[in-house]
Amino acid sequence: MSESGSPPSQPSAPDSAGQGERLVYVMPEGGLSGAADDEIDLLELWNILWQGKWLVIASTVVFAVGSVFYALSQTQWYRAEVLLAPAEGRTTPAGGQLGGLAALAGVSVGGSESAEAIATLRSRDFIRAFIEDFDLMPVLFAEQWDASRGNWLDADPDNWPDIRDGVRFFRDTVLSVSESHETALVTVAVEWQDPTMAASWAMMLIERLNERLRDRALQEAETNVSYLQGELAQTSVVTLQQTIGRLLESELQKVMLARGNEEFAFRVIDAAEVPKQPSRPRRSLIAIIGTMLGGMLGVFAVFVRHMVTKAKAPATA
Repeated sequence: MSESGSPPSQPSAPDSAGQGERLVYVMPEGGLSGAADDEIDLLELWNILWQGKWLVIASTVVFAVGSVFYALSQTQWYRAEVLLAPAEGRTTPAGGQLGGLAALAGVSVGGSESAEAIATLRSRDFIRAFIEDFDLMPVLFAEQWDASRGNWLDADPDNWPDIRDGVRFFRDTVLSVSESHETALVTVAVEWQDPTMAASWAMMLIERLNERLRDRALQEAETNVSYLQGELAQTSVVTLQQTIGRLLESELQKVMLARGNEEFAFRVIDAAEVPKQPSRPRRSLIAIIGTMLGGMLGVFAVFVRHMVTKAKAPATA
């Protein structure tokens, strides 16, 4: 009992609804100041940028103007493309009869796999012949060529570009070949500073490729025919004559197919057209990237300057 004589009070039991219970949340010290600190930090960053706004503006303007001048000074290149399909399995205009003969002979119309044709197109020998036949060295290296004198500008012959330089430049910069493994279609692209010349070179390359592979297959077939005819005339064994006769028939069919098929390796699906718009440089993209780079560099310079100033402040105090 208490001093007043009254019985001690009993704690009240909570009702079924949970009345009488209270939840107490404890927040660590500084928890309320975190948001305020973030706001202060952001405000401080904004003030730093605002104080150095002219440096940011100047850097952005300088880079924007410089990127525009750089983009305008670059030479425009145009891309002409030819879409090709392998010529295997095509029938000739003679009602498809040559295609049937080719199937019986075990050969395919076109006489060359696309892999061999692509390798030939990319080969140094093929490109060297193309450059030499059309005298493209002064065109490929026009900056080093004196058109008025018809000679190279450099007086030292050792510094003149030779055919090896031309082949390397043509393969690495001018010509590109890609093949789709899903459709077996081949895209041949030529990039050059003159759009008309780019389209013309693309078509001439395909024409010369078909001609070279057709002549090669024709020469091989005619050589085989000559050899088989000589062997047939020298043998008197009937079975051997029959075997040679079948081989001779096959080679004669190859000769006929090669002579009657101009699109020997590839047939043109979509011929090259003179491009209207340059493929490079992308001047608008260069200007945008240059402007953004200038702005970011200006912001970085402002923060660096602020950090240096802040670090020197205690030493000078």
